[in-house]
Amino acid sequence: MRAGIAALPSDVVHLIAAGEVIDSLAAVVRELAENALDAGATRITIALSPEHWRIRVADNGSGMALADLKQAAAPHSTSKIRSSQDLWQLTSLGFRGEALHSLAQLATLEILSRSNDAEAGWHVTYDSQGTPLQVDPVAIAPGTVVIVDHLFGTWTARRHGLPPLAQQLRAVQTIIHQLALCHPHVTWQVRQSDRDWFQLWSGKTARHILPQILRDVQPGDLQELTLTVPNLDEDIEMIDVFSPSPLDSSTLYLLLGLPDRCHRHRPDWVRVAFNGRVVQMPELEQTLLAGFRQTVPRDRFPLCFVHLQVPPEQIDWNRHPAKSEIYLHHLADWREQISNAIMQALRLSPINLTDTLYSQRTGTLLKTAEAESGYGSRRIQEVEEAGEAGGESIQNSALHSNSLKAIAQVHNTYILAEYPGGIWLIEQHIAHERVLYEQLCDRWQLVTLEPAVILPQLTIAQVEQLQRLGLEVEPFGEQVWMVRSAPALLAQREDCPAALLELSLGGDLQAAQVATACRSAIRNGTSLTQQEMQTLLNQWQQTRNPRTCPHGRPICLTLEESSLSRFFRRHWVIGKSHGI
Repeated sequence: MRAGIAALPSDVVHLIAAGEVIDSLAAVVRELAENALDAGATRITIALSPEHWRIRVADNGSGMALADLKQAAAPHSTSKIRSSQDLWQLTSLGFRGEALHSLAQLATLEILSRSNDAEAGWHVTYDSQGTPLQVDPVAIAPGTVVIVDHLFGTWTARRHGLPPLAQQLRAVQTIIHQLALCHPHVTWQVRQSDRDWFQLWSGKTARHILPQILRDVQPGDLQELTLTVPNLDEDIEMIDVFSPSPLDSSTLYLLLGLPDRCHRHRPDWVRVAFNGRVVQMPELEQTLLAGFRQTVPRDRFPLCFVHLQVPPEQIDWNRHPAKSEIYLHHLADWREQISNAIMQALRLSPINLTDTLYSQRTGTLLKTAEAESGYGSRRIQEVEEAGEAGGESIQNSALHSNSLKAIAQVHNTYILAEYPGGIWLIEQHIAHERVLYEQLCDRWQLVTLEPAVILPQLTIAQVEQLQRLGLEVEPFGEQVWMVRSAPALLAQREDCPAALLELSLGGDLQAAQVATACRSAIRNGTSLTQQEMQTLLNQWQQTRNPRTCPHGRPICLTLEESSLSRFFRRHWVIGKSHGI
């Protein structure tokens, strides 16, 4: 016989709720670290003892007074909201008042805290209901220390159901990395089992944090961009990366790995954050991936982090206990803003084009050659520094005035170009391929073939593929087809039948545009006149994604004037004894 409906005891209700909020070691770290950030901390120290199920989080934030400490672990107690209206004006990471009470339910909870204006701090131990058991004065620096011991000691089934320890620690590390990117002004120190694990030093923006997380990424591999959006109905305008935005505006911060320098095997670094917290937003993540289409190699993924500071009334955080999912207003508008920001960041810029991965390696070789030289001389450091200081302004004027000057063609394959800051080497085929591809994307023009092209032995699938691309195809006998139209770039080519056959083998319109551009571009080994080289350079500089060809290959190798100067020892002062 089925039992009747009855209300659950309050301790069962609280235990169920606690299990939803605190489901792992990473959840403990997340909740306590977010509390520290809400308290204005600039240094957060985390100590993990997984074998004892113990976590200690210390910060230098504003701290708590004794009255707040006594109330902190009570159910649904918070200093961040007061009424239902506050739920639509959230400016803090935490607001539900569940974390500390959940920890008291699932572990032994202790808090030591001292407010900035207090002469001493307090040490409070709580029972399973969040009620203070013991209160003692303690001498500590301003800030808060939270100690969670014997986690899930009253719920051993949860311990047995958790993933292996290594996987849990990776989740902890991911949480800290995400918070560090969103709050770059904070220094993080993390210890595991009484040993230093890792640390992240503070910086001005996420560009200073990411290279500490991904050791194979250098600051020069990254481009950052900050845009302010006064409202979603007006065009965005460029602002300085470090300038504060007005309170009534939204801010879009974009950090991306330049596709000619770094990309990933998996889409593990395509991340979206809102108002200080990384969230799962598949729609925006797909927008980020789409923004790098035909700029990274096949089966590779971009490195991209976007952080949106949005008015709180446009976000509803009440979707997931961990606040990892949100409801967002104006989603379609934000997708468009992000797409435009990616396009702007990928254009040529003196900030991020001067030190490519390959020129960095070249510079290393030049430095090595200089160090190993036995030719003694006196170096004039002031001359070298003056030359480097003037380099950036020269690069800016060169790029903004489109003044790349074609000098020569190397092996009928590479264009050697000069600009005031150094020299560039551009592969002619893929540079032209990028130009043609973007022209085809803007205007996919089909023209009538005179005479029509006859293609034998086409399958029905191949015919349908050509028709999907807009080509006019008619039967012309048994297993013979007549193609009456073709892309304009292919129509005048001698190998037009082979090109049409290639298009019939599959792929969407974009793949067809890539194939058409590749086949139509100047071949390596083709001799070019000075004017032809210059025209190609001018066209290439105006493309939206000039760093890579549609297949993801890098187009340009740069060598800066400072590297040339260093190699040829122009900073040396040769004495009169050498006849000068």
